[in-house]
Amino acid sequence: MCGAVRYVIDGPARPVWNCHCERCRRWTGHFTAATGCQRDQLRLISDDTLEWYHPEEWPDVAYGFCRRCGSSLFWRVEAVPPGVSPEQLGRIAIWAGTLDLPTGLHTELAIYAQDASDYHTLDSSIPTRDIE
Repeated sequence: MCGAVRYVIDGPARPVWNCHCERCRRWTGHFTAATGCQRDQLRLISDDTLEWYHPEEWPDVAYGFCRRCGSSLFWRVEAVPPGVSPEQLGRIAIWAGTLDLPTGLHTELAIYAQDASDYHTLDSSIPTRDIE
């Protein structure tokens, strides 16, 4: 939001996935709409205010945010926790709302749809994948 953290994706970005898990709901205040790329294809141009939060109950993942304005930016796996595939180690999720327009992306999937908040109506045109 403040522009202190700037980045460029030097490669293909995955289509957007909406994540309705409890952590993403609490982190964003609604649900996460994220794209992703290989970690080595995310080039940080300015990252002096980038901080990483490691949840106590799930320390193998990290949520990236700007410590100046509080914007949620990234999610990455640092070790393989239960339920996460090993290929996630080489990838980083990027909150789609932080991308400059036009993004050229589309929403492909909703995950943890079974955990969507009771006030939210899922978009029936987006396929869902329930993950346990």
